[in-house]
Amino acid sequence: MAPRAERAPATGLGRVRWSVDPDVRPAPAGFRLLRAEAFVPVDRERLFAFFAAAENLERITPPRLRFGIVTPLPMEMREGTIIDYRLSLQGIPFAWRTEIAEWDPPRSFTDVQIRGPYRSWIHRHSFEPAAGGTRMVDEVRYRIGRGPLGWLALPMVRRQLASIFRYRQMTIERLLLDG
Repeated sequence: MAPRAERAPATGLGRVRWSVDPDVRPAPAGFRLLRAEAFVPVDRERLFAFFAAAENLERITPPRLRFGIVTPLPMEMREGTIIDYRLSLQGIPFAWRTEIAEWDPPRSFTDVQIRGPYRSWIHRHSFEPAAGGTRMVDEVRYRIGRGPLGWLALPMVRRQLASIFRYRQMTIERLLLDG
């Protein structure tokens, strides 16, 4: 029997409406899917520009991850840009390297893990104009380790990713609308 989707209700702090769906069902080739959607009442160009500034990633990541960008800032975001990070998952430090595989301002961009804590990580960010603001959609296709340890870790990974994206969406509201 396929696992039921764990779907957070569409909610938010008031002006941003968001939902996070941590895992609908396994995708082909063992990938898992996280989909997060948010309506942000700012125009698409402003929201995309916020994400185009790599240093903002540190600002929207939960402090418990001790996330930092190692690549010197500021950097030009474009297709082919390589970004090195450091972070801690469950207290274990990791190096993470991603490449911007697709760059289409102000519509979308995709980052792909080259090296890091996942077996695979493909994160597509899309920004769609909507009445009164922008609909922001994150789709993350990821694979974790194989075998029993991977299966045992999967529920924790799903919860952690959902938590990270909920934090991110609430922080975006605070930074863009209150700050």
